[in-house]
Amino acid sequence: MGGYLPAAPEERRRQYEALGLTGPRDLYRDIPDEVYIDGPLDLPEPKSELEVRRALENLAAQNTRFSTILRGAGAYDHYIPSAVSRIAAKEEFVTAYTPYQAEISQGVLQSIFEFQTMICELTGMDAANASVYDGASAAAEGVAMCRDRKRTKAIVSGAAHPDVIATIQTYCFGAGTEVVVAPVKDGRTDLTGLVDSETACVYIQQPNFYGLLEDGAALAQIAHEGGAKLIAGVNPITLGVLEPPAAWGADIAVGEGQPLGLPLSWGGPYLGFMATTQAMMRKLPGRIVGQTTDQEGRRAFVLTMQAREQHIRREKASSNICSNEALCALTASVYLSLMGPGGLKQVGEQCYAKAHYLAGELCKLPGVKLRYPGPFFHEFVTDLRGPADVLAGLEAKGILGGLPLKDGLLWCVTEKQTKEELDQTVSIVKEVLGIWN
Repeated sequence: MGGYLPAAPEERRRQYEALGLTGPRDLYRDIPDEVYIDGPLDLPEPKSELEVRRALENLAAQNTRFSTILRGAGAYDHYIPSAVSRIAAKEEFVTAYTPYQAEISQGVLQSIFEFQTMICELTGMDAANASVYDGASAAAEGVAMCRDRKRTKAIVSGAAHPDVIATIQTYCFGAGTEVVVAPVKDGRTDLTGLVDSETACVYIQQPNFYGLLEDGAALAQIAHEGGAKLIAGVNPITLGVLEPPAAWGADIAVGEGQPLGLPLSWGGPYLGFMATTQAMMRKLPGRIVGQTTDQEGRRAFVLTMQAREQHIRREKASSNICSNEALCALTASVYLSLMGPGGLKQVGEQCYAKAHYLAGELCKLPGVKLRYPGPFFHEFVTDLRGPADVLAGLEAKGILGGLPLKDGLLWCVTEKQTKEELDQTVSIVKEVLGIWN
């Protein structure tokens, strides 16, 4: 118990007694004993700045930097124009504080408002929030938006990202919401006989985890006929070429904003976006920036409609999200502004065309075939023998291959890959599989 706690030792002792505890360790008694570190940490002696730098450089040298990345599964290697990081790193953006005081935070509030506007334009929805922590959190928060007293069941597509499914299940466990994972048929969501009078919402991913395009309109119709809402988890890069979720009946659109100008960065920080229809606007969690006018009639921005635990009674809050990824949202806004509708469309078209080229060339090899039929965007699953050997052969040439699945690989192609790189990949796979003709 450190000296930063305001309570004196005697006060803390009385608090523990009132709770029936003997000390701080009892507060964490659900944690297994083997997790605790009871002795001193095994750390080296302090080092000088130069020594620390050398040690970190030696550690960094152990990293493998792949020249070609053919793996996605939720985090994608897109080209980021140099201006994105340059603009987002401006001091007034990096050091901006949380915008509670509107009169001194107009710039930050405007940047969030612009982000919300762009998300609405991408998804076709009426309102968006200022962002949440990541795409998985956004999906779980979307489920929480739909829950009510009579409808306490959420159906989640089994073709969604496993991490998203797990996050939704974690959120719903604490809220007492039943989660039903819908079966997958030929790589796509099967809602047959699942939606009933207790179903609050259905969550699907478009494209799904296997890269396939779901029949969003048909799934939305099934959900709505049962009185449930449809939540669509979407890849924002696809929205330059595919119909927005609002067009095929989604009530809420969520997703991971990492493809919009955020580097892979070993897993973060990333960006969750959320948008919805006007009918559900007041259920959006977290921060929402609104546009208004000041007393002199000038354009102004304020935080508004904050149905979060810091602003209303905690027991009435549907979410404990109380912050947002402001700098990441700004970065996404800069990326979208620089790319424009035409640039975003071109990125999507290149992703689509190059992924289909690689899939076609791989499937010309004996013993390699697409696992699932039907349209896909820029990810696809191939069945092939020896996927571990294939990945090792690619890695030896500086190529990160697809994500290993049972007896197959989940490949991803973005606009960054060249035809030469894709042809080299096919050649290496052919060699590893022992195909010589």
